[in-house]
Amino acid sequence: MSDRLPSAPPFAPPSSRPSGRTRCLRLAALLLLAGGLAACSDVGGGDTVYPHSKPGKGGGSTYQTQSSLFGKGGLNLFGGSDKAPPGAGTGGGSAVGVNPELWRATLDTLSFMPLASADPFGGEIITDWYSPPESPKERLKVDAFILGKQLRADGIRVRMFRQVLTKDGAWVDAPTDKKSDEALENEILTRARQLYIAQAGGS
Repeated sequence: MSDRLPSAPPFAPPSSRPSGRTRCLRLAALLLLAGGLAACSDVGGGDTVYPHSKPGKGGGSTYQTQSSLFGKGGLNLFGGSDKAPPGAGTGGGSAVGVNPELWRATLDTLSFMPLASADPFGGEIITDWYSPPESPKERLKVDAFILGKQLRADGIRVRMFRQVLTKDGAWVDAPTDKKSDEALENEILTRARQLYIAQAGGS
């Protein structure tokens, strides 16, 4: 991921935004393409470990936290101080322990996949396996983790897992391209920005 924010058009009214089905198809195609590119590369073997936070514990992800892509302090989407940045707890997020725009944007972006679990206090959303109609012998799942209450470009971490169906009828782990994780993060950030602008415009 570059150090530039993902391009995001100004908030558009519902009539001019892509339909949910169109967005879902685009995301599914993007993930499959990224997975296909990874399958062409020489990636080391080994069993995939699927991360999962302890339910109801309010955060405790079992996989290692990645370092910030934008330096020690990260980067706010809308500037301002880290102590009181825009988007920190706005938009009716009293029942959510993490940034509400990122939380809702993550749910919206991953809505085409079945949901396995969601922890609004720890900020983790885990999907179940999803097989796109165009590729029934391939399936994907996503683990998304929202890192705090601020709306920041480094406030979301996504990891995608991929499996393919063998001739024996068994699902086996397959490599994924890191670009697929970054693409999903950018989609979520773009949606979060739209939600923030919509909420700010209506207040």
